[in-house]
Amino acid sequence: MTAPPFTRRGLLRSACQHCLGFAGLTSSLPLLAQDKVAAATPGAGLAAMPQRLMRPALDSEEGGLWGLMDREEARLRRSPFVMRDPALGKYVQDVVCRLTQDHCADIRIHLVRTPLFNASMAPNGMMQVWSGLLLRVENEAQLAAVLGHELGHYLERHTLERLRDAKSKAAFAQFVGLFGLVGAIGQLGVLASMFSFSREQESSADRIGMRLMQGAGYDGKQAAQVWENLLGELKIKGGDRVGSQSPMMATHPPVETRRDDLLKLAGSMPGSTGGPEFRQAMARHRLGWIHDEIKRGQFEESLVLFDRLINQDKADAQLLYARGEVYRLRAGKDDQQHALESLTGATTQANPPAEAFRALGLVHKQRADNDSAFQSFEKYLAAAPDAPDAGLIRNYIAELKP
Repeated sequence: MTAPPFTRRGLLRSACQHCLGFAGLTSSLPLLAQDKVAAATPGAGLAAMPQRLMRPALDSEEGGLWGLMDREEARLRRSPFVMRDPALGKYVQDVVCRLTQDHCADIRIHLVRTPLFNASMAPNGMMQVWSGLLLRVENEAQLAAVLGHELGHYLERHTLERLRDAKSKAAFAQFVGLFGLVGAIGQLGVLASMFSFSREQESSADRIGMRLMQGAGYDGKQAAQVWENLLGELKIKGGDRVGSQSPMMATHPPVETRRDDLLKLAGSMPGSTGGPEFRQAMARHRLGWIHDEIKRGQFEESLVLFDRLINQDKADAQLLYARGEVYRLRAGKDDQQHALESLTGATTQANPPAEAFRALGLVHKQRADNDSAFQSFEKYLAAAPDAPDAGLIRNYIAELKP
């Protein structure tokens, strides 16, 4: 089942600006002591992975929360937003296992089709990874950076501290409900502000995530690149001071220094990026995620994203189509010409998406270039004869036929 599209304005900002990961809630030895020592040692590997987080007693505070999370996870499994692709799930699970070693058996991955940048983790081992994150990261090392950060919160038991700060049972119930179903996404802005981690906790998760990455053989510098890429989207509407002006970013380390801090943590230790493996694993779903991103209607942010990804591969037909379609839909000054250039580029590459011909035909039709519109629409129907809008396109062809 195809997940309902998200077009609510501004949700990317709410979701990606707050780390919503969950921490383990048992009495296992945390990484904090190791973390403080290793913080001053750029490139230092993880000294020792803590013992597995055992399930607490049911009559304890932690045990009660685990039970609630189990019920939310059961609801999540039934959600139409969950992507049920065993191969993709195994790929992401393998990345987590590479990061966490013995903890792998306790972590269950749920891939959620939502066009926002987010990953989160509940205390019972439930991890959500959203498609908006998978579309935005460029390689396996960047994915590992985000997951490693969430695992840092998990291993440090940060969520238990936030829950103990909840001022009411209603707030607690809202917080728990956030994790079971993506339908709660409209509450992200409010709840992220209410339950955000402290700057110290965020910095600690950055350090632990870096050590997990490097211990698994990844290039730690990619963690800084994730942050820089995401910030590029946010600056489009928030300006250069998005970090200092937005209350949603108040608990994160200063934007101006976070990239430099992560680079310092990475040091000069080499590592792999896993680019080809990552692209192969995402290939089956990427066009659908691109359509979800376009439907968000945040055209300026989407253009920054697609421009950045095109710079990685200027012959990528899917991304050229995506950029052209955003220009066509935005319909601003000079956008029609930009759309024509990108869509023409997409249709001349190998294996262009059928939708590129449709979009190109619409641009030609709008420009009163009937012959070119006719040819593009015919190519679209040849590539996708059973498309939902095939009848409409046939009507266009009948009107344009010489």
